[in-house]
Amino acid sequence: MLLLYIIFIVYILAVNFYAVLLLRSQRDEFDDNGSKPTSGDGKLILTAILGGAIAIYVSMFIMRYRLKNLLLMITMPVIGVLNVYIAVLAFRSGFTFFVV
Repeated sequence: MLLLYIIFIVYILAVNFYAVLLLRSQRDEFDDNGSKPTSGDGKLILTAILGGAIAIYVSMFIMRYRLKNLLLMITMPVIGVLNVYIAVLAFRSGFTFFVV
């Protein structure tokens, strides 16, 4: 059971780290090209659904990047709350809902 907890924590940390790197790479690409940041919303939303919503939302404010994108500013907190709810549910139940 302890191994399952460790794997879940490492997964969440890895997804959040990837989310920060993804947002940083998009910001650097935007700085290099100078064009509008219209690409990459799908990647960010998918990463948020997989567990990196809080990291994306916090990174947006730290980097001051994509703050005027209404889609991301609304969906990231909502998905973040769902991520936290699912994580709390998983830890409280001892991951028993995964066992068939």
